[in-house]
This record gives sequence, structure tokens and C-alpha cells, in this order.
Amino acid sequence: MIKIKNAPNEKPYTLLNSFYNRASQANQNSIEAINISSYDATNHIVDSRMVNLKYILGDEWIFFSNYNSPKARQFDSHNQISTLLFWDNINVQIRTKSKISKTSHIFSDKHFYTRAHEKNALAISSSQSSPIKSYNQIKENYKNSLEKDDLQKRPDHWGGYSFTPYYFEFWEGHESRLNKRHIYEKKDDKWNHSILEP
Repeated sequence: MIKIKNAPNEKPYTLLNSFYNRASQANQNSIEAINISSYDATNHIVDSRMVNLKYILGDEWIFFSNYNSPKARQFDSHNQISTLLFWDNINVQIRTKSKISKTSHIFSDKHFYTRAHEKNALAISSSQSSPIKSYNQIKENYKNSLEKDDLQKRPDHWGGYSFTPYYFEFWEGHESRLNKRHIYEKKDDKWNHSILEP
């Protein structure tokens, strides 16, 4: 689930809330799964991955990750991202464009403190996306962390990322392919609305 609190009372956020509630009522699996695409300015490549979107607080969207991971280095090199939510139970996808930055240490600490110890043990023990000799070594590192580490103390290499979309596309699929595509783009603090052809 995504914790949504104090979202702006304006489109596109009222539309987002409506779709989220519909997807939740339709028992959407992995409703918090969001695809994030980023650009590696050093190597000139585009990359994508799925993460769990934890919060939408006001207009700020937040997830958590390893700060030493490839995606973290990509965010550092180029802070423009695009995202995609797809809720197949209601056949809706929501695309956004944003600039990304780290959350405060205090916010990351508070979130880490509330997490299950098993999740924290993995966050502490894993050098995310780094090569390792075997899966057994991953399990051994995890076991050692679970037994020995302070599992409520956030490591420096793990924390939150925040982004505030300035562009939304809401896509509603139809069997006839007469798909609805509504665009909301923020310019001069105002959301401009347009419709795209299928």
C-alpha cells in the first residue's frame, strides 16, 4: 500500500486518488510497485527498475533505496526521472516526469525505525547490485546482520528519495483501443490539461 496524506485538492491529484481507490478496491497486487527510469550521464545510458513507492505526502512522492547503488549514481549524475504505475486490475497506467533528490536524514531514520527487523537486516548487509560470489554468501551476510547488528539504526548508505511530478499522463485502456489519455503539466504553478489521441 501507498500512504497518501495531504495530497493537493486539485487535478491531477484528485484523479490519482480516485484511480488508487479503485485499484485498491479491485485488490490490485503490488499496488505500490512503480517503475523508475533514469539517465546515466557518465555512460550515456537509460535504465529502469521497479521500486516500492511508500508515501505520497502532499505532492512529494517517496521511496527508499541504497545510496551506493547504480540508480543512486544515476540520480546524482542526472536528476531527471520518469515513472510509471500500472494497475492492471483496472487497466490504468499513470506516467510522471520529475526531478529527484534525497530526503532528509531525519525522515529516513524515522522510516527505518518502523520497518521489520528482517527488512532492515537486508538493507544493512547488502551492497545492492554489487557482484558477489554466491547466493549462499548473500544468505550468510543477511544472517550475520540479523544476529549482530542494531536493526533500528539506519546505515548511512540507505535512505529515502523524493520527487514531485510536474507532468502526469493518465491512460485508461479500453478493449476497442479507444484509450483515454489525459495530460496534466505544471507551468507557472498552474496545471494545464490536454487530451492525447490513443
